[in-house]
Amino acid sequence: MEIAYQPYIDPEFESLIERIYPPRVCIDNDSYQDCTLVKVDSANKHGILLEMVQVLTDLDLVISKSYISSDGVWFMDVFHVTDQLGIKITDESLILYIQQALCASRKGGISQELQNCLKREVRPRHVSMDHTALEITGTDRPGLLSEISAVLTQLECNVTAAVAWTHNARAASIIYVEDKLRGGPITEPKRLAHVEEQLDTVVEAHHGRGERRSVRLTTPVAGQAHTERRLHQLMCANMDYEPCRGCTGTGVAHRRDCTKIHVSIESCKEKGYSVVNMRSRDRPKLLFDTLCALTDMQYVVFHAAVSSTGTMADQEYFIRHKDGFTLDTESERHELTQCLIAAIERRVSHGLRLDVCTHNRVGLLSDVTRVFRENGLSISRAEIGTEGNKAVGSFYVTDASGDEVNSRTIELVRKEIGGSILVVNKSPGWTPRTPSTGNIRRSSSGRVGEDKPRFSLGSLLWSHLERLSNNFGSIRS
Repeated sequence: MEIAYQPYIDPEFESLIERIYPPRVCIDNDSYQDCTLVKVDSANKHGILLEMVQVLTDLDLVISKSYISSDGVWFMDVFHVTDQLGIKITDESLILYIQQALCASRKGGISQELQNCLKREVRPRHVSMDHTALEITGTDRPGLLSEISAVLTQLECNVTAAVAWTHNARAASIIYVEDKLRGGPITEPKRLAHVEEQLDTVVEAHHGRGERRSVRLTTPVAGQAHTERRLHQLMCANMDYEPCRGCTGTGVAHRRDCTKIHVSIESCKEKGYSVVNMRSRDRPKLLFDTLCALTDMQYVVFHAAVSSTGTMADQEYFIRHKDGFTLDTESERHELTQCLIAAIERRVSHGLRLDVCTHNRVGLLSDVTRVFRENGLSISRAEIGTEGNKAVGSFYVTDASGDEVNSRTIELVRKEIGGSILVVNKSPGWTPRTPSTGNIRRSSSGRVGEDKPRFSLGSLLWSHLERLSNNFGSIRS
């Protein structure tokens, strides 16, 4: 018998460069009066840029500009950040947290002492990392979330948090549940299989033959995917990007005046890159959503410049596929364009926003969504979780036809649900569906201000990186 020998590869080898040359993070509050600079240089690896942006967005920080260079085995990132009120980051505990979080792989995570000083958990809003995760995708239908939550209540599964997105007639939700009687995650295989089977029956009833759908229960595991990134993956797997189209207008002047999403992909043959230019309304977490699409499609960002001023944001990326190839075919460019537009549109909330705060109880999500359904309301997006003995969350609702909800219906919902319901607003730029178009116009919200002209990576990125690369300091202790 022939014996085949294979070389042994130490699992620690992949992180060798990072351990020899650990990341360096500098928080600079002196260079600019209106923002804090977060400057990072580190050994390069696939997905590390998304990890950096994820840390900042989970802290609810606003990234107004970013300059990125990661050609080769090293990368440098510069982020212009403020808090949600546009104020620089001066809290020492928050600064230390950012530095530790951006170097978490080297330091073994965030120290409990620093987490206590920050006085809050850092994670996507209204999610749980300690309970069974229920992932559901399918065709969007009014009342679907209500029926799912009702079945969970009947199966004695307590909902601890839930996030749901809809886009292009598709829906995806991640619902965190625990065992009502024992508490904690559901781990018994037979019970998991039974719950999954019952929920699959409910979801199947809303779908026609051949329509794409999925139901999956998973127990907590170390290193599980970031919840909002996972929602992007679920929506993409559900092919919500297929109907997406960019604006068909032409000309630079048109792009400056137009508030629709523009994506163009060109070839930079002399450098061996594909260049992606994007222009869209500015909104929170725009950079995170874009990078989720690029990273999950296995594209590597070598250089980038991102800037947002006023209501609009410009993004420019020099990319290659992970295998080293550029986007050489029209079909590749078309697919990436569709996926980028979908990634931007998914988080755009449309409809009337209702912020709910009420006493937490078993079956609450079932009761709330039932009230919505009985009053003819359709949920376009939802986030709900618990804070102590209170349940808090946000629901974006329209009527069943996609039109604006009338005030009388909202008052009926208030009385039936109880607790505190704050009617916030409808998304800026959103208009109800009209018979002439048959579609809901969706646009994202941004800060009020003057629009900005387009800029070029060639004239802006290199000068900033050259100046900033000499100012990187060591991690503050």
